[in-house]
Parts: sequence; C-alpha cells; structure tokens
Amino acid sequence: MLGPIFLILFLQLVGEAAQRYFSLAVPGPVIGMMLLLMLLLITRSSKSQQLTQFRTGFVDTASGLLRHLSLLFVPIGVGVIMHLKLLETHLVSVLIVILLGTVLTMIFTGYVFLKLMRRPSDG
Repeated sequence: MLGPIFLILFLQLVGEAAQRYFSLAVPGPVIGMMLLLMLLLITRSSKSQQLTQFRTGFVDTASGLLRHLSLLFVPIGVGVIMHLKLLETHLVSVLIVILLGTVLTMIFTGYVFLKLMRRPSDG
C-alpha cells in the first residue's frame, strides 16, 4: 500500500515541479494525475506479472483511499469556515461558478457517455 501512495505523491511532486519550472497554467496535481494516467495506460497493455501486481496493488490502494474520501474534505470545510467573510462578499460569484461548473460537467459527461455508447464493442 505504501508503494502506490508514494507513487501518487511522487507524481504530484513531479507535476508541481514541472508547473513551477515551466510556468504552466495547469495545476501541478493535475499534471501529476495525467502522468499517472499515462503510466497506468502504458502498464495496462503489458503482460508482465510484475506490472499486473503493480496495477492490482494500485487498484487496492485507490479503493482504500476512496472509502475514506470524505475525510479529505475536512480541511476544505475548515478553510471555507475560516474565510466565511470573504465567501459572503463574493457569494453571488461563487454560486454562479458552482452552478455553471455543474451544468457544464453534466453536459460534458453526457456527451462522453453517448460517444462511448455508440462505439462498437471490442468483443
């Protein structure tokens, strides 16, 4: 379990370093997540027993993290409470961004779902 967690944190660090070094507009953790996705896609096609064990360990670790995902929202909630006055000042803007983001996410998810459903099966 420590190996996959270390890999996640290491790729986040690499993403942060790349973001700062190249002055990219994309956040470092997003870059790290893209690197992780590329790594998982590369190892998916491999028949190596070692890589299969790596993927299995990674899936188990990710499942464990997802089981306790609600705990990761505690620091965010504390931060919101600490800056409540700032939130009250910009409440309308924040609500518009939340609403717009939700609607756009739903539209994009529906679009991707329809595209994937129309693809011929590989079987």
